Amino acid sequence: MSSSKKTRPNPAHKSLDPTSNHFARRLKQLRTSRGWSLDALANASGVSRSMLSQVERNQANPTLAVAFRIARALGMSLGELAETPGATSALMVIRANDQAYHYRSDADVKIRTLSPLNLEKDVEFYEVQLKEGGALRSSAHFEGTREFLTVQKGKVRVESAADSDELQRGDSVNYRADVPHAIVNVGHSDAVVFLVDIYQ
Repeated sequence: MSSSKKTRPNPAHKSLDPTSNHFARRLKQLRTSRGWSLDALANASGVSRSMLSQVERNQANPTLAVAFRIARALGMSLGELAETPGATSALMVIRANDQAYHYRSDADVKIRTLSPLNLEKDVEFYEVQLKEGGALRSSAHFEGTREFLTVQKGKVRVESAADSDELQRGDSVNYRADVPHAIVNVGHSDAVVFLVDIYQ
């Protein structure tokens, strides 16, 4: 026997608006591209699994605080997470004063990341500032890692295991970074170098 009762649409499954629909699709795409489960993203972001599931199914609009936590867990800015492909510039600008990219800052060494934080990458790009007498000493990275360095200002000594050499402005060097290595300012003023890490 068939029922004459009409089925009413569930408002919970209605699209909230085009912007939230895009956000829902983008969040799911970013999460799955990293191979993360909802539980993994929940643990990384501090946002409940149920809330993440509702956002991905476009059944809830995240608050600004929730969206910020999700973006931070994914290593992105809020703008990068919410951006609409084709609607914004293809340029990814990293501003000099963006504190999210200031990797380290102490009395002797300042390191600023110049490559996007959100990319799954085998290459990382840094600007390293060394005060007079300052040194950046690193333990061995993953096997096969190499570093490429160019001196923009000052004079530095680069050490890789038992090998070392001194470089001045305009000089470049590449060396093994899967052994203990160091960059030491041996000049009489601040030094600035650009450093690229390449992982195999």
